[in-house]
Amino acid sequence: MSKDNKAVVGRWFTEFWGKDVNLAVIDEIAAPDMLLQYSLHEPRRGRDDIKAFMRDFRAAFPDLEFRGTAELIAEGDHVVGRWEGGGTHTGPAFGDFLIGGLPAATGRRMHFTGTTVLKVRDGRIVEEIGLDDGVTALTQLGLIKAA
Repeated sequence: MSKDNKAVVGRWFTEFWGKDVNLAVIDEIAAPDMLLQYSLHEPRRGRDDIKAFMRDFRAAFPDLEFRGTAELIAEGDHVVGRWEGGGTHTGPAFGDFLIGGLPAATGRRMHFTGTTVLKVRDGRIVEEIGLDDGVTALTQLGLIKAA
């Protein structure tokens, strides 16, 4: 089971978070009421909400890409992954950060790291909860200032 769950999460990381997004993967391997939660954004729930989030994120950051930095670890229904990535804000205004938004096309680049725990049940991702280095990303984007 753990090996199958790792395969599901590997596909999710590649097709949802990777360089070339495939939004169809959401319908294929995300549970209908999946929870997507990171410290930079409001939690998202359900396939339509998650699709809208990624469409907006990718529109604002067209070169958005995240990739794994270590082997996935799986135990039972849970899979843990470490990652890094980011993108350049060359698209429309983006107001999804909890601390504030960006006007259109700032040209600012963010690159940060994180760790994510995903819960997989019956071949579907039911939750993705991540802890990211939001301070780094928000500082790079000019939304907070370094001390």
